[in-house]
Amino acid sequence: MSDKNDRQQEEQLYRLRHSASHVMAQAVLEKFPEGKIAIGPPIENGFYYDFDLSRPLTPEDMEEIEARMREIIAEGHDFEYKEIDEDEARRMFADQPYKLELIDDILSAETEEAPKLSIYRQGPFVDLCRGPHVDNTRKIKINAFKLLSVAGAYWRGDERRPMLQRIYGTAWSTRKQLKKHLQWLEEIEKRDHRKLIKQLDLVSFHEEGGAGLAYWHPKAGRMRVLIEDYWRERHYEGGYDIVFSPHIGRAQLWETSGHLDFYKEGMYAPMDIDGQEYYIKPMNCPFHILIYKAQLRSYRELPLRWAELGTVYRYERSGTLHGLLRVRGFTQDDAHIFCTPEQIEGEILRVLDFSLSLLRGFGFEEFKIELSVRDPGAPEKYAGADSMWEQAEASLVKALEARDLDYERMEGEAVFYGPKIDIKIKDALGRAWQCTTIQFDFNLPERFDMTYVGEDGKEHRPYMVHRALLGSLERFFGVLVEHYGGAFPAWLSPVQAIVIPIADRHLEYARSAVEQLRAAGLRVEVDTSSERMQAKIRDAQVQKIPYMLIIGDRELEADQVNLRMRDGNVPGAMSIDEFLTLAQEAVAEKRLL
Repeated sequence: MSDKNDRQQEEQLYRLRHSASHVMAQAVLEKFPEGKIAIGPPIENGFYYDFDLSRPLTPEDMEEIEARMREIIAEGHDFEYKEIDEDEARRMFADQPYKLELIDDILSAETEEAPKLSIYRQGPFVDLCRGPHVDNTRKIKINAFKLLSVAGAYWRGDERRPMLQRIYGTAWSTRKQLKKHLQWLEEIEKRDHRKLIKQLDLVSFHEEGGAGLAYWHPKAGRMRVLIEDYWRERHYEGGYDIVFSPHIGRAQLWETSGHLDFYKEGMYAPMDIDGQEYYIKPMNCPFHILIYKAQLRSYRELPLRWAELGTVYRYERSGTLHGLLRVRGFTQDDAHIFCTPEQIEGEILRVLDFSLSLLRGFGFEEFKIELSVRDPGAPEKYAGADSMWEQAEASLVKALEARDLDYERMEGEAVFYGPKIDIKIKDALGRAWQCTTIQFDFNLPERFDMTYVGEDGKEHRPYMVHRALLGSLERFFGVLVEHYGGAFPAWLSPVQAIVIPIADRHLEYARSAVEQLRAAGLRVEVDTSSERMQAKIRDAQVQKIPYMLIIGDRELEADQVNLRMRDGNVPGAMSIDEFLTLAQEAVAEKRLL
């Protein structure tokens, strides 16, 4: 019953938001009669509509559009559906070029049924649309929707096409739901990693150095080493060996791998070296294969598990770049497993368990899992025989079912060389972030003529698994920043404790305490500024340092420190050794603090 109610609520919100987007489009065209409209779908938590207007929208425009939307809603227009023929559609939208292009697409689409053109009308506004909508504009509560922002969006996502203005909005069934959502958006704004990495002096980007390229500052560098060390420790425990590979490779290598056939648009232009074309690597897999082929392999050696923190470069359109979450150069925690056909199911299960365990080590407990498979209508996009795809998919499904993990099947989301499992982590605000991918590959072993000598003394083809657990260090770091809001657990914090002397006479003891704590392995600093104690505490809280150790006359006399936590909790006076024990336990146990 609960699932049924959830589906009904989702359907109700879908209709509500779709209808709100049409009301918004009407309000915009009334304000800009010469405007051109594109598409306006409902999306998760809201809706948007794309417009081609004579000038950029201003905050004042947004207020006027929202006010007019409330008037349109109150007018009580019915949403009326009608099917129309091609001639009527072209007459109706003769001055709307984006709608005419959509009409062409609908009519040229290959479908089992004859293509159908339909419109929805509310009052004077008509839109090319399949629906569904609510019955009447009054079903949209005037106090339960809000316009949120304006962003640029290329028509059809193609940077060669016109740049449109996209207005985002949100709509809910009740005012209370809207208020809750707006509070959630405020929390997202506070946790925006692009602001926090600047505030905390972690990472920067520089146009003069190139868009989409991250510069890690000392504090973030320290955190990255901690992440990498933990990653290496877990991989060695998990039976992996760590390898290193070059940053460039000859064009022949990428031709053999198929990347120049299937992935060239994501690669940078070649460079000429001694009259031969070289490409900077977008992936590490061909290099690991060359290491495999450096010698004859026996079934006795398999499985081989090779991991690398390999920096790769991929061309991302400038409009898609987004802080650390979408960059052009990133370090992938890549690994490839080479095994026999008999070992493949066990290895996939092993990777699945390892993935979830590693992510939990960073404080993530909720996951969304997707199984990405071929688009059955576009076989030309994929390499390999149908039988291999079916076997690969079955192996991934078996691993998921063995751990009783719920998953969503995603048709058309497979990579060109095989199906994959994608694991998305849910952060503190319930948002899902793509991290882990486990990919079955039967294509590259064939392309590179990889073999091993089996127990029968004959050559056999190994199976190959690609996997990245954190995804990329840049993206994962951005997710960590947003998940924790910059208040990292003590084991990850670049500065774990700061000693705050109240007056200059307490400086010598403060420095002695710092030396003692550093010698024990803690990352500690001392605030030697002339600011008052409360200002020093506020600064430490802004920097989100887990522990503040206050030192005044009492602490000096008692050979103690007065502990204050960044969340405002004050455990109080204790010896340095007592604090050290407390901090070391929190670090060792990776407590969230």
